[in-house]
Amino acid sequence: MTDWVPSEALGRRVLCGTEYATVRYVGSVPPTAGIWLGVEWDDPQRGKHDGTYEGTQYFKCRHPRGGSFIRPNKANFGVDFLTAIKNRYGLNEERDAQHGTENTLVFGKKTVEFVGMDSIAEQQSQLNQLVDISVCECAVSHAGQKEEISRTCANIRHINLSKNLISSWETVTAIASEVQNLETLNVSGNKMKFPSTSTSVSSVFSKLRVLALNQTGITWAEVLLCAPGWPRLEELYLTSNNIMVLERPGNILQTLKLLDLSDNQLLDGNQLHLIAHLPRLEQLILRNSGIASIDFPDAGFGCKTKMFPSLKHLAINDNKISQWSSINELDKLPSLRSLQCHNNPFMDTEKNPETLRQLIIAKISQLEVLNKSEIPPAERKGAELDYRKIFGNDWLAAGGNWNPEKNNPSEEFLAAHPRYPSLCLKYGAPEEGELKAQEPLTLKNQLLTLTIKCPEKPEQKPVQKKLPDSMTIQRVKGLLYRLLKIPGSELKLSYESSKLEGKEVELDNDLKPLQFYSIENGDCVLVRW
Repeated sequence: MTDWVPSEALGRRVLCGTEYATVRYVGSVPPTAGIWLGVEWDDPQRGKHDGTYEGTQYFKCRHPRGGSFIRPNKANFGVDFLTAIKNRYGLNEERDAQHGTENTLVFGKKTVEFVGMDSIAEQQSQLNQLVDISVCECAVSHAGQKEEISRTCANIRHINLSKNLISSWETVTAIASEVQNLETLNVSGNKMKFPSTSTSVSSVFSKLRVLALNQTGITWAEVLLCAPGWPRLEELYLTSNNIMVLERPGNILQTLKLLDLSDNQLLDGNQLHLIAHLPRLEQLILRNSGIASIDFPDAGFGCKTKMFPSLKHLAINDNKISQWSSINELDKLPSLRSLQCHNNPFMDTEKNPETLRQLIIAKISQLEVLNKSEIPPAERKGAELDYRKIFGNDWLAAGGNWNPEKNNPSEEFLAAHPRYPSLCLKYGAPEEGELKAQEPLTLKNQLLTLTIKCPEKPEQKPVQKKLPDSMTIQRVKGLLYRLLKIPGSELKLSYESSKLEGKEVELDNDLKPLQFYSIENGDCVLVRW
């Protein structure tokens, strides 16, 4: 690197050692001699000032100590796309001359070793087979000579350009314009300038399906300006861009199936209404997005919203949702099947994680996966029956009644428990006996008297044991290991009950307590190994 400064250096991205920065000033800084670059560091801890020196402000920084002056020979302005590929895949002819000709290439998902590639023509032939290119952190800053990429790498479909020195969307377009079949593009970690006005729609990204623009500084308004050029886009990743406000997309992004807005502090939950009519959106990821509440005001209790008609998977982890009413609202989504909601304040209202899970399952009727764990039919049924029982007395106090003609629960109750009427239709209203206050729990009335049998080992006589109903299956297996002298890990447990007409129920989850399976006094536990 020398004191040479490229034309249009202002706004360019540079690398100084391992630190990234943006050039904000090029020129002299009296009383010193020579040319200086005023840079704003990505990491403000690297800087010394805000662009002011000896009382003169040469440039501005977002952070009061985010700027420095450096000599041009300290700044790496990067390389063109094709040079980065040759360096990355060991096809740089200058380096080959120095270090021999053994090379390893990646074609799609295959790694192939080539020996004796001493011909440039042969090297270019191998470049032409590359389908999946990764030049992450390779200091790419520009496209290079026109048509050189298309002539050399005609079969590229997937490009990872993350964490480079690209400073404008124009550069990305220049590279993509020479890749006819581009399907996947990751330009995350490049702080770029995007178009501020609508541009003519070209066919550059006509086949693009997946686009990652994480940590690029893009706004939602800029997304909408660029989006007409992405007619087939299915997945869009926009994490960590300081996006606060959204706008209605209009007739663009209509093919989008996945949208990730994680780590953007949205102004409020109502921002979601502005993207609620994307017709094919199946997955919405909103981790750590500052959301405090969710509501769909177009639908009443027990009705489905017209918003997010295709949404199947929703991630709202690490937000500020404190009220159960937001979870109630999620039942209005007509297609919701999977929810992630860890680390929200509403979860602190219930100390028992198992009870918390059951409450969420009971409140959202079509949910099949909760926090990456499947919900089997038996778990759903148990959760809904328990919910119907737990809130039965509240239902009665609010005007609920076993007689349909007198059943008129208050609006307040329905707002807190909108699924309760449908659960009563599904299972019947809770019976009076179910809702009577239970006796205080004592160790005596928590103990279950169970018969332990080994149906495949007739020589083992049945044994009666008294076990707490809170005992987990894992601990039961440990007890049986000591009792029967066999390894607990090999045991398969099930139980029979007189109420089940000879059917067996598998005790298949080591972490669940006996009470989870509705085991009662006098039931028989069957042990196999």
